[in-house]
Order: sequence, then C-alpha cells, then structure tokens
Amino acid sequence: MQAEADTAVRPPRASAHIRIAGLSKSFGDVRALSDIDCSIDEGSFTSIVGPSGCGKSTLLRILAGLLDYAEGEVLLGGQPVRGTRRDIGFVFQSSILLPWRTILDNVMLPAEVLGLDLRAARERAMQLLHMVRLDGFEDKLPRQLSGGMQQRASIARALLHDPKILLMDEPFGALDALTRERMNLELQRIWAESGKTVVLITHSIPEAIFLGDTVFVMTPRPGTIERRIRVDLPRPRSMHAMAEPEFARIADEIRDMFSHTGSFD
Repeated sequence: MQAEADTAVRPPRASAHIRIAGLSKSFGDVRALSDIDCSIDEGSFTSIVGPSGCGKSTLLRILAGLLDYAEGEVLLGGQPVRGTRRDIGFVFQSSILLPWRTILDNVMLPAEVLGLDLRAARERAMQLLHMVRLDGFEDKLPRQLSGGMQQRASIARALLHDPKILLMDEPFGALDALTRERMNLELQRIWAESGKTVVLITHSIPEAIFLGDTVFVMTPRPGTIERRIRVDLPRPRSMHAMAEPEFARIADEIRDMFSHTGSFD
C-alpha cells in the first residue's frame, strides 16, 4: 500500500462558501435535524461524523438541494439553496454506475443530462479518468472493475460538470479496510488537485480526521452540530498520521462525546 500521499498541499483557504443557520428538518412527527448552525470555507475539506440515524445524510441532501426545508437558512456562495444546482456534485454510498455503459460513458452521463458540449465533455472526462487513475479502463464495463475503482469512476462522474462543491455520502463504507485506506489517500490527492470544496459524511472517526480540515460532530436524533473540531495535522497526510498524538487526541475527544450520549458507531 502506498505509504505517502503524493498530493499537493491543500488549496488556500478563502471566505465561508457554505453557511447554514437555524436549519431544522422534520419528517412528519419525527424531528431529524434541529437548529444546525455552521459554516464551511471555500476549498476546504469538511468531515461530518455522528451516530446512525442522526440526520447526516438528510443534512447532505438538503445541501445538495435534493430535500426541501421549512426552518432555517442554507446558503451556497450567498445564494439560498432551493432545489438542485449545477455547481454541486454528489457521490452516493454506492457507485450507481449503469452496468450496460462503459466507464467513459458513465462519466459522460452528466454531460448528456445537462446538455453540455459532448466533445469538450469527452476531453474533460478523459482528463478526470487520468486524475482518478483509471487510464486504460475507459472502455471497460463496471463489472470489470473493483469496488474501489468503481467509486473512483463515480467521483470522476460527479466532477465532470466542474462543480464548485463535492458532497460525499459515506462513499467508502462498503469497501474492505485496506481498499478504504487507499481510497482515503486517493481522495486526499483528488481534492488537492481539483481545488473543490468537499463535504464528507462518514461513520468512521479515523477517516473523518484523516481527510478533514474540520470535523463536525453530530448528536443523536434530532441531529445538531455539537462540536466543531479543527484538524491541524500537516498535509499531505500519510497513513502514519494516524499514529500521531494529535490524531489520537482528536479521536479520543470524539469517542468521549459519543460515549457520554450513549451512542457510538
């Protein structure tokens, strides 16, 4: 396994790009989110961790414009989020690649849906496949790729229309531990090369710390942001970062929060 992450230093930090204030969400009589209040800097990598059922995925789908909300405010670049937007890419828990389409054709799908210039989109798709290290696999079908390779293809697809923000909902949860570590290194590299603002939902405390500039810790339902933790470990990070005292300190802080609430994943 690759020991060092061969990626550039993270992009320079800018002003807050995502602002959430007083956000609450209910499904009937079930309160899923309660008074979410946070901001996310442009070009940063933010991890959100919390117990099952705390509303992490609900929050991400609201950011993506896939779910509406009646209470609070969600702003992207100063504009309210109401419905889907072209400046957002979304990576789901599974790759959701169409089995009858080649990898290149799967990556090209947003261009067809959004009516983009297909020649330019094909050129960008090939560049993205190079970035996610799938050179030579563009004519393969999804079943001919490993789970990790399929998820890399889904990341390329989410980046095809050049969104400013990449939202990721537990994208590596179904992978084995070694593949997941490799994908963490790959995602760190892809984020640094693309310069996107990334928001990652995860159940894994080590993954949240390893990838994030900031970790938001959510409470059990109704979910709210209980703590915002800055991760000041230098980049690029290798897997050896998990042995650093600061890494262990942050992990213990998060675990203590879950143990106090009686909920832990």
